[in-house]
Amino acid sequence: MMNVERLEIECLTIPTDEPESDGTATWDSTTIVIVEACGGGARGLGWTYAPDAAAKVVDGLLREVVEGSDLEAIGATWLAMGGRLRNAGRPGIGWCALSAVDTALWDLKARLLGVPLVSLLPACHDEVPVYGSGGFCTYSLDRIRQQLGGWADEGIPRVKMKLGREPDADPKRLDAAREAIGDDTELYVDANGAFSAKEAIRWARRYDEEWRVTWFEEPVSSADVDGLREVRAATTLDVAAGEYGYVPADFRNLVGAVDCLQADVTRCGGVTGLLRVNGLATAHQLDISGHCAPQLAAHALCGVDRLRHLEWFHDHVRIESMLFDGCLSPAGGALRPDRSRPGHGLELKRADAQRWAA
Repeated sequence: MMNVERLEIECLTIPTDEPESDGTATWDSTTIVIVEACGGGARGLGWTYAPDAAAKVVDGLLREVVEGSDLEAIGATWLAMGGRLRNAGRPGIGWCALSAVDTALWDLKARLLGVPLVSLLPACHDEVPVYGSGGFCTYSLDRIRQQLGGWADEGIPRVKMKLGREPDADPKRLDAAREAIGDDTELYVDANGAFSAKEAIRWARRYDEEWRVTWFEEPVSSADVDGLREVRAATTLDVAAGEYGYVPADFRNLVGAVDCLQADVTRCGGVTGLLRVNGLATAHQLDISGHCAPQLAAHALCGVDRLRHLEWFHDHVRIESMLFDGCLSPAGGALRPDRSRPGHGLELKRADAQRWAA
C-alpha cells in the first residue's frame, strides 16, 4: 500500500523583473501555491499559479479526502476532490488547488516506485517542443528584440508576443519582433481577449500579410465561444484558446471554435485532468498546446496524443529556475524529461523559497 500521510502547503509571491502587461491585464508579481504530498519517506511536488486563496482551499477542503488516500487510486481521489469542491465552486481557484494536489500525488507515486513520472503515463512522445513566450505590452522595442531574438538564437523555432493593449502601437512592435527573429522563426501573437470579433478579423488579415503571423491566441475573450468561432472561420491563422479551461466542460465548449486547445496542467485538474482533456481532443482530432508552467508540464505532455507544443513562458521559466533544482532547458527547441530522476525530477530549494513566503 502507498498512502498519502500528509499535505504541506507553501504560498510564495515573487515580483516580476520589470512591469508586465498584456492586452487586458497588468501585473508586477506572480503568486505560486506549492503543495507537497508526503508518504513513505518521500515527497511529491505540485504547484499552481493562483492567489493564496488556493492554499486555503487545499487546507480547508481537499486535505480531508487526500490524507490517507491510496496512491494506486489517484483517479478516485481526483473525483473525491471534485466532490468536495461542488458547493465551493469547481472552475477557477478551486480547480487550481485540485490541480496542484493531483500533480503532487502523481509525483509522489513515481518517486515511491523509483521511476520518472513520464513512465507512469501512456507516453506518446519522448520530448515536448516549446515556443518562447513574452513580448509584454510594457516592453520597449529593444527589450522585444532582445527577448524574442534571443530565443530564436537559442534554436527555439517559434516565439510569441502580447498585443492589443494599444493596437495603434502594435505595428512597430511587430516590426521589431520580425526583424529580431528573422524569416525562419514562426511568430505568434496573443491578444488575451482584447478585441471584438470584427476587430480581431481585421487585425488577423494584417498579421498574416505584413508579419507572417501563424498563431492568434485569444483574439476575443475565451468566454466568447461564438466570437472565437467567427474569427476562426474568417482567417487562415490558427486560433487558440483554453488556458482558462478548468473542468472538462470548459474544453468541450471550445470544440469547433479553435484550431488548437490550450491546457494548463496547473489549472485543468493536474495530470489526471490533462489526460481527460487529451481524450476529448483526440476524439475531435484537435491538437493540444501546453499553457505555461513548463517544468511541471514537460512530463505530463508526453502523454498527450496530438501534442503541438508547450509555452516557454518568461515569468514561469524565471520563477521555476529560482525555486526548484533539476529544471530542464530546451535543446533543439524542445524539452526532454530527465528519465534518470524519479518523479518529475524537481526539488524545492527550501532556503530560497522562504525569501518569498508571506
